[in-house]
Amino acid sequence: MGLPQLIITSVLVEGRSKSEVARDYGVSRRWVITLVQRYLAEGETGLRPRSRRPHRQPARTASDVEDEIIEIRKDLDKHGHEAGAATIAAHLSTRHGRTPAVSTIWRILSARGFVSPQPHKRPKSSYVRFAAEQPNERWQSDITHWSLADGLDVEILHWLDDHSRLCLASTARSVFKAPDVEASYQRIAAGYGNPAAVLTDNGAVYTGRYRGNGRVKLEITLHKRGVVFTHSRPYHPQTCGKVERFHQTVKKWLTTQPRACTIAELQHQLDAFRAYYNTVRPHRALGRRTPAQAYAARPKAVASGIPLVEGHYRVRHDKIDSDGKLTLRYNSRLHHIGIGRRHARTPVLVLVHDLHVRILSTSGRLLRDFELDPSRDYQPQQKTPPAS
Repeated sequence: MGLPQLIITSVLVEGRSKSEVARDYGVSRRWVITLVQRYLAEGETGLRPRSRRPHRQPARTASDVEDEIIEIRKDLDKHGHEAGAATIAAHLSTRHGRTPAVSTIWRILSARGFVSPQPHKRPKSSYVRFAAEQPNERWQSDITHWSLADGLDVEILHWLDDHSRLCLASTARSVFKAPDVEASYQRIAAGYGNPAAVLTDNGAVYTGRYRGNGRVKLEITLHKRGVVFTHSRPYHPQTCGKVERFHQTVKKWLTTQPRACTIAELQHQLDAFRAYYNTVRPHRALGRRTPAQAYAARPKAVASGIPLVEGHYRVRHDKIDSDGKLTLRYNSRLHHIGIGRRHARTPVLVLVHDLHVRILSTSGRLLRDFELDPSRDYQPQQKTPPAS
């Protein structure tokens, strides 16, 4: 027997007063009176628990607003765009100048089955983030992969402004080589100006540091223009987290589109997404502004314009072979340099500054001083030997 039945028995069967029963069972006298009245009017049904939900909810979100929230969510999902509660709130604010609270939108999405339960995540306070204070203070660049309709793998090169997340370029090619990346930078810099710094990973198109090939074309261009060029730690993509995250955003959208049959079709899709991403999509990290708005809101940082590398970039100790030649790798290509058989087996010091090469004996005698021709495998001897 439950508590309501005990109270009814004590009052109606045993004849005890309502005040005494309330005191003995630790409940309010008002509740005892209400319970007796319900029993007399409805019988056993009156003793069942009742919902405390109010009959009217004046502050509840209107059903047409709920339907619009769901409509926006479905539309964003359909086109592969970010569709969280905060993004939906930004779209509602743009349409009507007002919006329910983000928490309200989240509850509506949860009630309609659009939010999947997730395991507990780390608190936001545990994340360490860094972002440039000005547009053009730092650009990030990286290459990702995508497959065409026939399964052919192609590459997509992205350039992103660190401060505003503005997508500076999204370009597709079958394979990107170092000159292609440098040409892409030249086109972007012509429109946006030279940034103060560039951040990339350690791919062969970005740096020759780990391959003994001197500098690649992008390094040479940036250093000449006074742009600080830095690289992430090997096997640590989190350093370039903004452009890495942008890869995911682009791919999520591409999966909702018809699979491109050619690189030209893929480029058309990338151009369409870039226009939407830069000028329409509100960005959470930017206070729900678009990247274009964030890029235009502050003065731009600029490169120093002072060349950052002087003197010889590479210094190498070597020995001339028995045929009087040396080998030198430049931009991933091996070149043979003629010195002369009379210098066979001579230990030398090789000084390389971009295409300018100087070869000296260990006694300090200059054996060759010339500009490397990247188009030729063999660099013939000079007709007139240089003065010692």
